[in-house]
Amino acid sequence: MTWNPFKRSEDKEKTEQAPAQQPENSNGKKNRPTPKMKDAQAAKIRPLVPKDRKASNRAARQKMRAKQDAEYDAMKTGDLNHMPKSERIDYRIYIRDYVDARWNLAEFMMPFVIIMLFASIFVTSMYPQLTLWLMIIMYAYFIVAIIDIAVMWRGLKKKLIAKYGEKSVAKGTRSGSYAWSRAMQMRRWRLPRPRTQKRGEWPE
Repeated sequence: MTWNPFKRSEDKEKTEQAPAQQPENSNGKKNRPTPKMKDAQAAKIRPLVPKDRKASNRAARQKMRAKQDAEYDAMKTGDLNHMPKSERIDYRIYIRDYVDARWNLAEFMMPFVIIMLFASIFVTSMYPQLTLWLMIIMYAYFIVAIIDIAVMWRGLKKKLIAKYGEKSVAKGTRSGSYAWSRAMQMRRWRLPRPRTQKRGEWPE
């Protein structure tokens, strides 16, 4: 046999040019081609964004609405464990109990304004000379109500510091505005509802 140095290179070129033959199984049928690694990995990856974004957003809104309804019901019934986290803070509970225990002049502001509105209509048409006195009474009530809230907050602030420390009245806690806004609401409309039926039951 004569050795041909170019035969090996020719065989290699034929092998590269020839199509890859699929292995046959015992029945003589070709098996499926083995998937590439990147294709196999891509098949396992789930998209971060759901296909139906509208349905996903709708489900998220419904879930949020159900949570809000449950928290609102808890505030109406006094269920402290299911109220929003902001309403379960210890010093906020104390603020609510303290405000609910006293008579606040500002809580009658809404009915007072309504009465004064009808009174001003009557006085202006029938007794215009009393209009000035009506305005004096109205502004006097507003000033006294504001003073009453300021006095309430001054005493409440001292108690909060003594019981919970300076953190309970820090600027970020908004304890002052929380107490003021609750004092300006009528007792029956307050949420969360007062925990006691009567006034004068001060928190410990």
